[in-house]
Amino acid sequence: MERVAARYVYTLDREAPLLDGFVEYDGDGTVTAVGECADPASEPNFLDGAIVPGFVNTHCHVELSYMWKLFRKGTGMAGFIDQINELRDTKPLEEKVGDIRRWMGTMWDRGVSAMADISNCSDSFAIKKASPMYTRTFLEVFGTEPEDCGAVMEGVMRLKSEAESLGLDVSPTPHACYTMSPELVTAVSAEGLKTGFLSFHSEETPEEEDMVRFGRGAMWDNRKAAGMSVPPVTGKSSLLYFLDRLEKVHPAPFDEHILLVHEVCMDQEGIDAVKEKMKNPFIALCPCSNLFIHNALPPVWLMRSNGLKLTVGTDSLSSNDDLDIVRELYCLQENFKGIELGELLSWACLNGAEFLGTQDRFGSITTGRKPGLVHICNLGADGCLTAGSFSSRII
Repeated sequence: MERVAARYVYTLDREAPLLDGFVEYDGDGTVTAVGECADPASEPNFLDGAIVPGFVNTHCHVELSYMWKLFRKGTGMAGFIDQINELRDTKPLEEKVGDIRRWMGTMWDRGVSAMADISNCSDSFAIKKASPMYTRTFLEVFGTEPEDCGAVMEGVMRLKSEAESLGLDVSPTPHACYTMSPELVTAVSAEGLKTGFLSFHSEETPEEEDMVRFGRGAMWDNRKAAGMSVPPVTGKSSLLYFLDRLEKVHPAPFDEHILLVHEVCMDQEGIDAVKEKMKNPFIALCPCSNLFIHNALPPVWLMRSNGLKLTVGTDSLSSNDDLDIVRELYCLQENFKGIELGELLSWACLNGAEFLGTQDRFGSITTGRKPGLVHICNLGADGCLTAGSFSSRII
């Protein structure tokens, strides 16, 4: 039996942290006891800072790790897509796989116990299979031309079979309304919903909204100049357009777990529609990525006041300088003053585990579970994160 203690222990199955708390666990990482130290000074393994459950990264593109430090910041989504098209597949497979392995290991060492990861190919599959981290792989689909829908679906179903043959949990999923024909959004959503999960890039930028609502803007111009089909101009938000396409699969409400990624432009109309039509909606906040691409952040206060379940992701190293959950939490703390660390951690641990349907294993430090234990050090005197805070895995 092992025992570790700290000034703060965030179990996340209660509102407040345990002060001068301890956690005991057995050889396979199962939590056996949690409580307050009778005499902190006598604890042989007392850590400064906080002990928290393993993180759940709900949005990552780990296969794009080879793109680290290659992108210009602040280009907007149209400029970012131009860079993706220019830089994708510019390294040999051996280097890509090496970068995936290194960053998977880095995230694990920093305390990520589970992850919702986006894949466009099989480059990361074997590494995920070998990793101690739990992953659900979302096979992301693109295709703007309606006549290509059948071939695209055949391709993603072959990729699904390959992932399943390795024992990976996997769900086909649409990328975003602006990279897909209406027919393809519905077709791949139907396959993803069969697995119980979808992950969808939604309302990431005003350029996306201009494109779908009004048929204008930089993204619209880029697509037209490239001779590509564009989504129908609906006069409604891209989120409402997505909901319309989902209802071509089956009528609302949707019982499945649906993750809306980014939602920088979410408004009350969209929130009301989501709450009406989805029984299990989740939001993935990726603040560092949003600032990297277009220097904007999602309406966290509005989401929070409406009771939406918020989670935390890192996005990819094409749109972020790091894959660091603590850095994402610090960004949220500094930009949305007054949200306490315990609530931020509930987003990064508990809610993410619930989205993945793994809350019986991850998300909280609860007796009988194996969430992983993580140490966050360099907290401020008030217990908040600082610019120097970082995490490391205990178990």
